[in-house]
Amino acid sequence: METERDSIALVTGGNRGIGYAIAAELGRMGMTVALGCRDLEQGEESAARLRATGIDAHAVRLDVTDPDDPVAVAAWIETAYGRLDVLVNNAGIAGPRASQVPGSTVLDTLRAVFATNVFGAVAVTEAMVPLLRRSRRARIVNVSSGLGSMARMTDPHDYFAGLPAYLGYPPSKSALNHVTVQYAKHLASDGILVNAADPGSCATDFTTGIPGITRTAADGARVAVRLATLEDGGPTGGYFNDAGRVPW
Repeated sequence: METERDSIALVTGGNRGIGYAIAAELGRMGMTVALGCRDLEQGEESAARLRATGIDAHAVRLDVTDPDDPVAVAAWIETAYGRLDVLVNNAGIAGPRASQVPGSTVLDTLRAVFATNVFGAVAVTEAMVPLLRRSRRARIVNVSSGLGSMARMTDPHDYFAGLPAYLGYPPSKSALNHVTVQYAKHLASDGILVNAADPGSCATDFTTGIPGITRTAADGARVAVRLATLEDGGPTGGYFNDAGRVPW
């Protein structure tokens, strides 16, 4: 990746919410952005809005739980650009909370959450690694959550410790954090920096019905954009929010 203006970025779940805000900011920096989305029609509408502002944006069908989609998107990127400079694994689901409560958990709910939040991120990353290795300064950002911090969840002085217990979403983000560490270790020799971003609670479709949230999608996108544009020698294998490192 010579400069942001020469770079190619893929953002999964990029057609709305924090993913769209990440794609928009990377595009404003001069990157060509591909919006990975399950609903291609919605993705095309989002890409058109970005193009109307002068951003080089493209929508690609990418259901991270479909084993064929990451492979197809990688083939498209290879044909169109020959490499990938930035991968943001943003696609995620919360799943119904009622079926994640310990003691009354529905395993199919947990499987669905992990299929998107963990296995989906792995599937996309595996498909993109050969393209990322062709970049001179590749970056991978996994969009996690503060709820994935076991340190915060068990700190009696942290408000997270008082939140209801759920077996799906928070553990899936803890698992994604560890996936981040493993990729960072493996790709260090390639100069590829891999980090997890905690965007904080933002007022998006994802948090509909949760009161008191004032942060915007653009606010949540900041840390992911910062990690996606780290200079050489920057941190890798870390977990960050706007304030700095998040305890594991």
